[in-house]
Amino acid sequence: MNVREIHVGNVTFGGGRPLVLIAGPCVIEEQSLTLRIAEYLKKLTDELGIGLVFKASYDKANRTSIGSFRGPGMDEGLEILAKIRREFDVPVVSDVHDISQISAAAEVLDILQIPAFLSRQTDLLLAAARTGKVVNVKKGQFLAPWDMANAVKKIEEAGNNQVLLTERGASFGYNNLVVDMRSLVVMRETGCPVVFDATHSVQLPGGAGTSSGGQRQYVGALSRAAVAVGIDALFWEVHENPDAALCDGPNSLPLDGLRPMLHEILAIDALVKGRA
Repeated sequence: MNVREIHVGNVTFGGGRPLVLIAGPCVIEEQSLTLRIAEYLKKLTDELGIGLVFKASYDKANRTSIGSFRGPGMDEGLEILAKIRREFDVPVVSDVHDISQISAAAEVLDILQIPAFLSRQTDLLLAAARTGKVVNVKKGQFLAPWDMANAVKKIEEAGNNQVLLTERGASFGYNNLVVDMRSLVVMRETGCPVVFDATHSVQLPGGAGTSSGGQRQYVGALSRAAVAVGIDALFWEVHENPDAALCDGPNSLPLDGLRPMLHEILAIDALVKGRA
């Protein structure tokens, strides 16, 4: 099924276009590291001829424990994201957790991302929609894929049809997630481009007690499967040294493993979309 095209800077989602990569660290740890990751991703995606949207959170408001690292905060974080947007000519996306953040975030971000836990928060969805920015809604781990039509309708009722929907796994018992690939097909029936968040789909929420665990060894397999279904974008959290990352390290990918994985994935994408 073809879905509507959504243009974000020099990147186009949907309409049978080539796969877009949304990638970056889970959270902004410090400026120099974030800039190095952005530079690496920009060079890699330019080499491969695919669109890149850089992602990183300025504040992770939904960490497992009170002592977990949350990021530099909105002001400093948005400054860093603006620098990346300017220096590397890439669109940027980050989470908004509260209506009070939206105005400042919309000044910098190309895409406003609604976290999965907040995907039913009507006022947050409406406020994000009214900025006129593209809104990426992550499907709650507690929601069925057909429930996301309600989130889309809320945003469209506010006069905005620039909506991306992201699958990031569904709760499966305690501290575990599972991916139903039918979800990708169901959500595309809304006419919205669909993103598969492969790295959060292998997360083990709260599985390490005071933090989440993860199984990054399965990211490649799930990514290939999702691309074979016909998604519009792939979402990966990446890091120079995932084992030392301050957030979501167990489910993040190392930079040096991205190139061979993307070569395989892009071959599948081309075949599925009739470009092989």
